[in-house]
Amino acid sequence: MYGKNGIRQVIQMHPKDNVLVALTDLEKDSVVEYENQQYILQDLIKAKHKFYIEDLTTGAEILMYGVLIGKVQTNVKRGSLMTTENLKHAAEPYAYRGVSYHWQAPDVSKYSNTSFNGFHQNNGQVGTANYWLFIPTVFCENRNLDVIKEALHNQLGYAVSDKYLRYTQDLLEAYQNGESLNTINISLAATNSTNRVFKNVDGIKFLNHQGGCGGTRQDANTLSALLAAYANHPNVGGITVLSLGCQHLQVQQLVNDIKSQDPSFDKPLYIFEQQETESEEQLIANAIKNTFEGLILINKRERKPAPLSKLTLGVKCGGSDGFSGVSANPAVGYASDLLVALGGKVLLAEFPELCGVEQNLIDRCVNESIAHKFIHLMQSYDELAHKVGSGFFMNPSPGNIKDGLITDAMKSAGAAKKGGTAPVVDVLDYTEPASLPGLSLVCTPGNDVEATTGKAAAGATLILFTTGLGTPTGNPVCPVIKVATNSVLAKKMSDIIDIDCGPVISGEKTIEEMGEDILDYCIKAASGIIIPKAVQLNQDDFIPWKRGVSL
Repeated sequence: MYGKNGIRQVIQMHPKDNVLVALTDLEKDSVVEYENQQYILQDLIKAKHKFYIEDLTTGAEILMYGVLIGKVQTNVKRGSLMTTENLKHAAEPYAYRGVSYHWQAPDVSKYSNTSFNGFHQNNGQVGTANYWLFIPTVFCENRNLDVIKEALHNQLGYAVSDKYLRYTQDLLEAYQNGESLNTINISLAATNSTNRVFKNVDGIKFLNHQGGCGGTRQDANTLSALLAAYANHPNVGGITVLSLGCQHLQVQQLVNDIKSQDPSFDKPLYIFEQQETESEEQLIANAIKNTFEGLILINKRERKPAPLSKLTLGVKCGGSDGFSGVSANPAVGYASDLLVALGGKVLLAEFPELCGVEQNLIDRCVNESIAHKFIHLMQSYDELAHKVGSGFFMNPSPGNIKDGLITDAMKSAGAAKKGGTAPVVDVLDYTEPASLPGLSLVCTPGNDVEATTGKAAAGATLILFTTGLGTPTGNPVCPVIKVATNSVLAKKMSDIIDIDCGPVISGEKTIEEMGEDILDYCIKAASGIIIPKAVQLNQDDFIPWKRGVSL
């Protein structure tokens, strides 16, 4: 199991598996020992990739994480590399079986007196941040939002681009003085530090999008439900709505959806319609003035203690690699189980990345109706994907494959680990809010931003985002915590990574120890003690989902 340098060489994810995962680069013709067996490698096996542990003939089933992930397409030898040429996606059929699932909750006694400091809403929800939110009902207002964003961010202390402005100015001055541009270094460029005017307002956020008109009325209805969910989000303190006036998504529909989702809605809500205003200049001026007054109002809110049961944790992976299901995802899964045991909510989404593990999730559903809802959403989603010439089997990206995720079922089996082992208490369609404590499944694409957009709509107040390749993904209203699967990535992209799960790969930490570290980080982030990198960078990604056209 360990090489001459003391580094762990391989790992088997489940006793039934007929493949091993390389934890470090393994040379061709080298001998690997694992569980009293020796394997002579037929190929170079790079870290994160897999090799077969027995001779197999065409059509043989390959198991990983204890589930079917594919079938070999040619005869393969013991010790040979798994590739897209010799393995194709395959997954077991699934159905409701009426299994009585028994869960052994982790010990959470160390958290018995732990709380976080959050922003309490009048409806009983508790936010991990206090944001002012700008919502356009139609893409025609995006330019006006950009103008308002520049004005408010720069003057109120929320801009993060000052060092790049200074860098550009230094380049300009060098050019004007006839100096070489190569002498200008961004790390030496001065950065102005502008203090925030409103200390208790964590940010002013903008939901620029490309919808609201054109497309289908169904698109407008779905967008309205999504925007209403963001207005009702626990991390949102007040809202400014900009509308053109003639679009499909009318202001009244959005207001109705907001109040339908929460009849007790009482946040400041300011609405401006351009076709009812004398000029664009006046529209922007009115929106800025009223928003400024709203900021004064929500700045009076303060963080107060709340039990951990008030946290709603979304779990997501993106830019995944062959270590995602080995380190970061299982560690996040253990943190998820801890939070469920504490009475909190956990949201597992990305339905295309649950392909192959459906049966496990069905067997964990607390009742038959929830199980059948999951089956229906999975099957209808996959059917829509096939109608546009795709399917769940086409989910792995080139980056996934390059770093060891060969089939969708393999990727899914590792991705599902983020949800831990708790029972599934609910299944939510896109934009449906999470209302029950425990683990819920949320129907979204696997696409990073579409998925995080959907998780926030379901009520996630923090998102744990695991990555093996690195991605800057964030969300306007829900802080996104980036968790690296390996230390190489954590060091290389330290400006976007928050937590390093590399110690799991090296054997320095167990999954359980790493999971506790992750939950501890979440508690600090929820209290505003730690600011995740995506939040620091204003990485506010928002993409509404058009059903059936995205994986």
